[in-house]
Amino acid sequence: MGILEIQSLQINYGNNPALIDISLSVEPGEILAIVGPNGAGKTTLIRAVSGILPPNSGRVMVAGTDICYLSESQRARYLAVVPQARKLPPAYSVSHTVMLGRTPYLNWLGQPGRKDQQAANWAMERTQTLPLANCRIDELSGGEQQRVLLARALAQQTPILLLDEPTAHLDLHHQTGILDLIRELVDEQKLAVLMALHDLNLVSLYADRVALLVNGILRAVGSPPEVLTPQQLTDVYQTPIHVIPHPDYNTPLILLDGHDPKIKNRLANFKQLDAHKGS
Repeated sequence: MGILEIQSLQINYGNNPALIDISLSVEPGEILAIVGPNGAGKTTLIRAVSGILPPNSGRVMVAGTDICYLSESQRARYLAVVPQARKLPPAYSVSHTVMLGRTPYLNWLGQPGRKDQQAANWAMERTQTLPLANCRIDELSGGEQQRVLLARALAQQTPILLLDEPTAHLDLHHQTGILDLIRELVDEQKLAVLMALHDLNLVSLYADRVALLVNGILRAVGSPPEVLTPQQLTDVYQTPIHVIPHPDYNTPLILLDGHDPKIKNRLANFKQLDAHKGS
């Protein structure tokens, strides 16, 4: 049994099912990436696992306990969340925001101690936000705010991380930097990570397993080569997909299929423009 168990989970929005009979588990030391087209239910799944959305049926178990029976403070000692939408108090400093991750551990006076400050500083160091500690949140770029959200989650020092598009608003350098850090922490501390991610090539490089969601239904679960196949991706994303081995890592490298007539026409137009410029 994994430290995180999702058992026959059903979530409805009114009369409309958003997640249908989802069963997944995440082990310590593992990254499970949730992929799928827009509206597939990835964010809904993260919110349900975090306890924000109560299930219509099924359950979410952490360390053998149903999260429905845990208080908010108890859940926060097991699960840390990096949400997709940034909802950070604009007047707070970075250090104050990151310290919010220590809330489940504060005494009844709500005063952080030495251990709390050490945890917050460590989280800021690992996310390269320590130089921003005294900056106000509304002074930061979107990418910097995203790293502050990750630092806040790391400061909780939980065994499970839930990440909803953690590379959103980041440039390529910081995308790989954040995912490198998550991979390091998973390997070093045996964290269990459930992560929704759009970029299939990043999923291929960083995830141990992949869960493919389509219209709230779990279509496939397995290793990146097992799930990220051209047949399956073409069917799900409704566009021709080509998959080849990565030249360095031998992981799946996902490309648009050059034989797609629309792409061939666009490439032909580019070639005509280049030829015209050269003449």
